[in-house]
Amino acid sequence: MPQSRFVADALGVVTICLVAVLVLLGLFCIIYSFYFRSRIHGQGLVQLSYFSGPWIIRITYIFFAVWWGFGEIIRLNLLRQHGRVLDALTLEWQENVCKCYIISNLGFAEPCLFLTLIFLLRASLQRSGTLSHKWNVKTAGYVLLYCLPMFILQLVVILIGPKYKKEHNPKLPSYFIRAASPNTNHDTAFCTYPLLSTIFLGLFATILTVYLFWLGRRILHLVINKGLQKRVYTLIFSIASFFPLRVLLLGLSVLSEPEKLVFDAIAFLSFLSLLCCAGVGICMLVYLPIADSLSLRSLQIDTEGRGDTISLIPNQSPVEGSLVSSPGRNSSASGKRGSISFRAMEKDEGSGAAFVELSLFNPSQHSSPPGSPRLLGWPMVPPAQG
Repeated sequence: MPQSRFVADALGVVTICLVAVLVLLGLFCIIYSFYFRSRIHGQGLVQLSYFSGPWIIRITYIFFAVWWGFGEIIRLNLLRQHGRVLDALTLEWQENVCKCYIISNLGFAEPCLFLTLIFLLRASLQRSGTLSHKWNVKTAGYVLLYCLPMFILQLVVILIGPKYKKEHNPKLPSYFIRAASPNTNHDTAFCTYPLLSTIFLGLFATILTVYLFWLGRRILHLVINKGLQKRVYTLIFSIASFFPLRVLLLGLSVLSEPEKLVFDAIAFLSFLSLLCCAGVGICMLVYLPIADSLSLRSLQIDTEGRGDTISLIPNQSPVEGSLVSSPGRNSSASGKRGSISFRAMEKDEGSGAAFVELSLFNPSQHSSPPGSPRLLGWPMVPPAQG
């Protein structure tokens, strides 16, 4: 075996392993989501239902990430040269597999992945509705609807592009519409990335990246503390960097022949960039919100055991949209290591209400002292009927 093919096969094995890790992470977060919901319904934690609202869209995001990962495995030349199933397929069928990969991943999975992530970020700005089953269903429908133009464009490139080249423009370079490159010596086909498909994906990524920056700017005006601000910065810049980087690498792949090691290296780097984007999204938008909420519940139980009165009361001010803390003594639980802390107070004789300040990160660093100005934070709303 030539050394270049050995390195290409090694990259294929690494790709399969990384997809397996992504699948395991996704399954863990799905189980974690169901566990969180069972805790909410089983123990009557109505206050924490806000954080579990978009659970269907979170699972949908994981589904699209896993779908994309399996598509990347199907693309690998390793399966065609050493796999028994794909090796038994004719050259024409292998080319059809590559065409289905382009339509499935570039036309469906990747746009839906990015769109779902945008809707999850946008949900944090909504004052109501994210708790309802209706919102989740409508959002899933919007994701599929907004993905439809990209899906149709990829179908046009793959199905109509070759016919147009053959009948109307024979001089059109094949890499504009080619989804597979046959290797007659080994009776196999190498999956390639049509330049037109990459251009359409790039336009789509550009539009959503601009919207993501605008959305992120609004979110940063509502964060509770510097720790949450860092989390939002990490999420936005990782998404806005990795997804366009993948598009750029896919565009550069046409400069090399599919049989060359350079092509395999570029394809692997493009896969790695979107894998990082999907992984960061799962951690930031699925795992951490649930972990934060469960930490809040643990601290609440500890404080209630000491006789304190805890209440999560939404601030309905459209300008502030924050949770504030009235002056009072600090909970001893706030010193514990965790991602959420809160400060409770006894019921005030005048107001008859207790307020709680949520700190989604290190409580020792970000909890505000008594009497400090109100902190901007995520808006808390009562559960919507749906």
